[in-house]
Amino acid sequence: MGRVRVAGFAVSVDGYGAGPEQSVEHPLGKRGNELFGWFYPTQTFRSMFGEPGETEGPDARFAAASAEGFGAFILGRNMFGPIRGAWLDDAWKGWWGDNPPYHAPTFILTHHARAPIVMEGGTTFHFVTEGIEAALTQAKAAAGDLDVKVSGGASTVRQYLLAGAIDELHLALSPVVLGCGESIFAGIDLPGLGYRVTEAVPTKMATHLVLTR
Repeated sequence: MGRVRVAGFAVSVDGYGAGPEQSVEHPLGKRGNELFGWFYPTQTFRSMFGEPGETEGPDARFAAASAEGFGAFILGRNMFGPIRGAWLDDAWKGWWGDNPPYHAPTFILTHHARAPIVMEGGTTFHFVTEGIEAALTQAKAAAGDLDVKVSGGASTVRQYLLAGAIDELHLALSPVVLGCGESIFAGIDLPGLGYRVTEAVPTKMATHLVLTR
């Protein structure tokens, strides 16, 4: 059976995994896109648009690792979209267009039931209303021997950390101060939960930190 991983999760110097006031215009919250300056030049990101990108260096290596080896994904409701409350219709199908970047079963945490959405490229969005444990059980079954990626956002990562469910956590600490937004580690005792830093790689655009449990 594979592991449960967080990979390519960008964090500001002051501990925020997203900016405030998420909206259609600001999917990552205001200024949240600044957290991914290390990621945007890489081939992993640029290939989504059919363009060449960086393939050498630590940023490119960590970007590639954040997209490889996963057989299923878990997303929080906010990461799927800006809509809150009950689904008024089936129009919203995520930020990514007809062919999302997941290409595997993807489980959305929500309090409001919705039928699965089959997208192009192998992605099917499943909406889980029974909580994080149910979503993880379904994701592990779908992933088989591959890993499950807890993609975010910050609240979802926090919940799985507190549940002791994450085996490995890759953070890209970006040289950005947001001041407010979605805090990822406030009130969480990482050593107490068994996590320690096993790799630290600085670049001009980020410091990549790997924590394992």
